Amino acid sequence: MLGLVLAGFVALFALLVWALTQSGGQPAGAGVNDVFGEVEVNEREAPDFTLDLLDGGTLTLSDLRGSVVVVDFWASWCSPCRLEAPRLKQVYEEYRDEGVEFVGVGIWERPAEAEVFIDEFGVPYPTGLDIPGDILLEYGVKGIPEKYFIDRNGRVAAKFVGPSSVEDLRETLDRVLAIEG
Repeated sequence: MLGLVLAGFVALFALLVWALTQSGGQPAGAGVNDVFGEVEVNEREAPDFTLDLLDGGTLTLSDLRGSVVVVDFWASWCSPCRLEAPRLKQVYEEYRDEGVEFVGVGIWERPAEAEVFIDEFGVPYPTGLDIPGDILLEYGVKGIPEKYFIDRNGRVAAKFVGPSSVEDLRETLDRVLAIEG
């Protein structure tokens, strides 16, 4: 009898270890947003945060006040994030001289894999990891990719889930840039 209980326990433990390795450590409830769309937001002040950047140093969101900011929540293992990465890079390079800044926030991520992602896609904007999940919770992120567009006054002006197109990013940035400061 004890042998059966022990065998059951070992089997359950092996299943849990296998599930953890297959998920890459991502939480079971984590969602991947594979369809793009705007989500209604209550315009509010964007929660401030300080992000440890992958290339060293830190970035504090409130230091970017006066710029339009796109906060992009992503992960290297997320296929829609991988699809979207070149588009984000392209639009960032088009708009960065117009008072627009992008900030990448990696969630549910391992640092080494994040570094490979950043190098592979040549991500040119500040990027770091939210390992404790504080930023993710403050913003109410439910899946990835998710993007928050913050106006010059530090208010959340738009939120999008799923992989965006270049045209959708441009249209939204133009709309947020038109908001009077």
